[in-house]
Amino acid sequence: MWRRFTERARRAVFFAQEEAVRLGENYVSTEHLLLGLARDTDSVAVAILCRLGVQPGSIQAEVEKQVSRGDGRTGQDLLLTPRAKRVIDYAYDEARQFKSGHIGTEHLLLGVLREADGLGGRVLRKLGVDIEPARRELAEFKNLQA
Repeated sequence: MWRRFTERARRAVFFAQEEAVRLGENYVSTEHLLLGLARDTDSVAVAILCRLGVQPGSIQAEVEKQVSRGDGRTGQDLLLTPRAKRVIDYAYDEARQFKSGHIGTEHLLLGVLREADGLGGRVLRKLGVDIEPARRELAEFKNLQA
């Protein structure tokens, strides 16, 4: 499943697991994926967010305001919630739409936005980030890279 992920995207998922543990959870959900994406300030996802006027620190502050802390009993393997699994599925779909052979942080970001009922998507919308402007920024970003 993870072999099509870029190194940065894999690292974002690893960071998401760390964020879940830090928040006392025994699962990884959309808010943890968003926090994991925000930790790598050199990623395409963060570049897109910054172009949309959102700084990584504001993401962390907003998630922490809205999240309830878990009981701290974390197991060895943190499983993805159904919403987080959908984020991964959506990231694959977004990569296909952008004709990309890999799944990057930018695709994970779009996946979080598409899973609109998850806390990650709600936080992004509260900060003024919607999916269509994010897709346009990604397309523009890719054109600048070409």
